[in-house]
Amino acid sequence: MHKIKQSFVYIILSIFTVISIFPFLWMIVSATNKSVDVTNGRLLPGTHLLENFQNLLNSVNLVPALMNSAIISIATTILSLIIASLAGYGFEIYRSKAKDVVFNILLLSMMIPFAALMIPLFRMFGTISQYAPGIGIDTLTAAMLPSITTAFLIFFFRQNTKMFPRALLEAGRIDGLTELGVFFRIYVPTMKTTYAAAAIITFMASWNNYLWPLVVLQSPENHTIPLLISNLGSSHAPDFGMIMTTIVIATLPTALIFFLLQKHFVAGMMGSVK
Repeated sequence: MHKIKQSFVYIILSIFTVISIFPFLWMIVSATNKSVDVTNGRLLPGTHLLENFQNLLNSVNLVPALMNSAIISIATTILSLIIASLAGYGFEIYRSKAKDVVFNILLLSMMIPFAALMIPLFRMFGTISQYAPGIGIDTLTAAMLPSITTAFLIFFFRQNTKMFPRALLEAGRIDGLTELGVFFRIYVPTMKTTYAAAAIITFMASWNNYLWPLVVLQSPENHTIPLLISNLGSSHAPDFGMIMTTIVIATLPTALIFFLLQKHFVAGMMGSVK
């Protein structure tokens, strides 16, 4: 009876696994086929991958779009980890009623949809453009700044900091370390799994961000890879083989980051401290 139940569980898990990975397999297979084959729902690999890739290079500026996405995503990830971890550390280690009120207000901000913030943000960056054009409308900085930290990321670091052993803090202070020294020399190395999980979440969100870059990045040379894919799909006669090839290329960085850090990601999401 136990083997029957176990077999049933494996069958169910296998079915859901196939359902989960099918879109990715279909994406890869479609990148090797012509547009008409993709439209017809062909599920077998073709021989047109290089042709689709060549058409892509001839049609759009792929490398600048990838570079723009990389610059925004890497800078956003680094700044987010620094700011959110400092905030989460401060909220948890230096407790007070006033800080708890501020933190609760911060959590309430998570309920505000980003669509409701776009117009105020756009007007704010439009005003900034008059005084500091380098960080105003149609700059990579403007696409990056609203995402350099989020309430969720601060909450994530604070919750994981609850697991941080306070004895290490006291030991560092006794050894003469400043508060920043304790943070960077003790807290950061100890919480590396949390940083890895936060890095994956932030990088993937920034790399795939579409709505705000669509609003703030107006020049084609500043477009990111999601905007490039959107432009390819909005043409009168889209080449679906070329579009799928672009999507495969756009997926590779996030997939690589995830597979490199997946062990730390799982531990970090479970609140583990190493």
